[in-house]
Amino acid sequence: MKILIVEDEKELRSNIHAYLGNGEMVCETASNFREASMKVISFVYDVVVLDIMLPDGNGLNLLGMIKEEQPDTGILIISAKNALDDRLEGLNLGADDYLTKPFHLSELNARLKAIYRRRKLQGKSLLEFGDIKVNVDNHEVFVNDQPIVLTLKEHELLVFFITNKNRVLNKQVIAEHLWGDNVDYLDSFDFVYQHIKNLRKKIVAAGGQNYVQTIYGLGYKFSKQ
Repeated sequence: MKILIVEDEKELRSNIHAYLGNGEMVCETASNFREASMKVISFVYDVVVLDIMLPDGNGLNLLGMIKEEQPDTGILIISAKNALDDRLEGLNLGADDYLTKPFHLSELNARLKAIYRRRKLQGKSLLEFGDIKVNVDNHEVFVNDQPIVLTLKEHELLVFFITNKNRVLNKQVIAEHLWGDNVDYLDSFDFVYQHIKNLRKKIVAAGGQNYVQTIYGLGYKFSKQ
């Protein structure tokens, strides 16, 4: 799951990033409206954690931009206790949920996962594609009902492929989803090929079909054909 945290309070932003980024989520941050809007235009996110009180702009306007640029992206509003009207307007504009400050990071995590399941997995915890089954909650993966062991990145890659089945994904899109801002420090995206190769090998070794198609000059497609 790829998350964007839009929060101007440095300590809270760092705490959220440290907590969420310590697990299976790829987290990026923005401290103001301008930075967040540039990221939304340039990158795709599964869920945005949005503080609607930003120093250089109204977070509700940013919410509208997100819904226009990325209509499938979930939005979780975080706001102060006295911002009820803004929270209600945010929900009317398409936000999925809200949390009132202060909040427990564990609850934030649970809310994000719930939004992700509703948005990307149709409310389910079990993904199925051909002879593959993936439990996104406990990271169990089965091929022909036999368990296989994947690394964290291989699991994230498989979920990304299944939730974007039959779409051509280039190396940069895959790399940005798996590593977020860290891709800026990489010399190439060759590691994407290696992860795809390893994932394909494990699925086929377990008796599964080779669903990863290489579309030369464009990228990869996860498909039954």
